[in-house]
Amino acid sequence: MRLTHFALLACTALVLTGCNDTLETVERDVSHVKNKVDYPLSPSILAEIDKRGMDRTSPIMIRIFKEEGALEIWKARRDNRFEKIAGYEICAWSGKLGPKVKEGDRQAPEGFYNLTPAHLNPNSKYYLAINTGFPNRYDAANGRNGTNLMIHGACSSSGCYSMTDAQILEIYGFARDAFKGGQKTVQLQAFPFRMTAENMARHRQSEHLEFWKMLKVGYDNFEVTKRPPEVNVCEKKYVFNQQTEGGSFNASAQCPAMSTPPALVSALSSYEKTYDLAYEKAMSKYDGMAWYDPSEAERKALVAEKRKGREPAYAPTGSALKAGKLMKETEYAALMEKKAQQVTSSSPATTATASSLRGPRPSAVQPAAPQSNPAPAAPTMVAAATPAPAAAGQGGTAAQGIPVPALNPLAYSAAPQPEAPEKKPFWKFWAKE
Repeated sequence: MRLTHFALLACTALVLTGCNDTLETVERDVSHVKNKVDYPLSPSILAEIDKRGMDRTSPIMIRIFKEEGALEIWKARRDNRFEKIAGYEICAWSGKLGPKVKEGDRQAPEGFYNLTPAHLNPNSKYYLAINTGFPNRYDAANGRNGTNLMIHGACSSSGCYSMTDAQILEIYGFARDAFKGGQKTVQLQAFPFRMTAENMARHRQSEHLEFWKMLKVGYDNFEVTKRPPEVNVCEKKYVFNQQTEGGSFNASAQCPAMSTPPALVSALSSYEKTYDLAYEKAMSKYDGMAWYDPSEAERKALVAEKRKGREPAYAPTGSALKAGKLMKETEYAALMEKKAQQVTSSSPATTATASSLRGPRPSAVQPAAPQSNPAPAAPTMVAAATPAPAAAGQGGTAAQGIPVPALNPLAYSAAPQPEAPEKKPFWKFWAKE
């Protein structure tokens, strides 16, 4: 039994990592850097940018995958398609897989967030920081709240995505240069894991499955177009790349009449056929098995040696993929029942049964809105940016026959835009960080 368990776990890890690019994490001393805000990207990165047909100030997009602890920078090529240009191992993130719901739950956000220049914090006590934009319109409509959720340095997290100082120096530089090039908003996509058929089948028993199926629609749109999707919120749910007939989006109100561009429908249909086959194969592989998502303490135990000899604030967390494990569904149900009995009476206990662990295959179509959280309304959120007119070549069908929506929140002008004079230093926004 023990050998079987390790064989299944090893197989899972192999499949999950086999198709991913190697992470080029940054490990270097940055104590000599005097002007961290304007510190330039390295010559090797600039050379790679040029080699891939990109401009130094072209738009970027940030992707986060909690389970494997990965943060990626994707950058626009001159043909307006995005390609991964850099990847980093996240030093620490707190909580478990699943969205942030309320202040103090130690959860790191999951969802789609628009970052503006005002989200860059040059004076962070965690070296440098980028606010994630939580809560966004979706979070606020569903009563989710929390403050100061960051991507920052110092390798210590209480609901944030924490990097090393060297890593955040580079990530900050990518964002800074993109904003200098005229990008209005940088899209942050924060996922629990890569939303492949393998992973969706492995996590089918999670209480967050319906929420993740909704995020998967945006994930699929990006996988097909290699362009950040246009994100809106209505009926308390995310919608992606939707065309409307004169209506407007209101996060809590009924969705307007909307439709998906025909070319995108066709491309997604082909993508779905391949996904369906992979999902059925994965379901056969995991038949009778369930995945245990580890706690933060269990992840920290994996990297306890890294903390020795370091200052107390340095608190790396290990990979949830390595700390998790496959179990028989009956064993998983018994474990969940035991954990439910250990929580306080004020926390709702969730007991899984073997029969409830098999869920329907997630679909690329827009799912129904998840149930609203009854928590108090969130504080005022960062306003959504109005999409700028699409640049030439952005509408219709892109290279290689892949459709690209005509409007996109990351549309930008190639020429640097003059900055309006600030009424007050924008870092005043960070007084409480």
